[in-house]
Amino acid sequence: MRLTMDEVVSRYQATLFRAAFAVCRCPSDAEDAVQDTLMRYLRNTTDFESEEHIKAWLLRVAMNRAYDLLRSPWRRKRENLEDMCREIPFTAPEDRDVLRAVLSLPRKYRQTVYLYYYEGYSVREIGSLLRARENTVKSWLARARRILKDTLREEWNDDES
Repeated sequence: MRLTMDEVVSRYQATLFRAAFAVCRCPSDAEDAVQDTLMRYLRNTTDFESEEHIKAWLLRVAMNRAYDLLRSPWRRKRENLEDMCREIPFTAPEDRDVLRAVLSLPRKYRQTVYLYYYEGYSVREIGSLLRARENTVKSWLARARRILKDTLREEWNDDES
């Protein structure tokens, strides 16, 4: 027995996500585990005995993939911001302060600043990528700039004292 990919996704995607999330407790890792599971099902040529067999196989693969993600070297080797900033070579000392300030921004501002200044995306493109209106992206950029200005001004004033 085989189900089409559309049937598998509509019936089991939420279940697989919950199972993977229960293992790794990280939404993005759980999504990766589900995606890998669905890709493996697509490539698999096994003829399953029943729909229950398919469900059991999918759950097993999703949970095993989530465990694999937990054990991955990437997850184990995480550095804190200070250590990372010490190791990166900067041409000017102020660059370290700017990076630290950008990385300390709330996620939506950090992503917007990164996409705009580092990757060169336009406001329209960022809106499309982040599924936000252009005016929202403009507001995020303005707020991020204001936060960065205040943060950097405080840091640099503290350094001068």
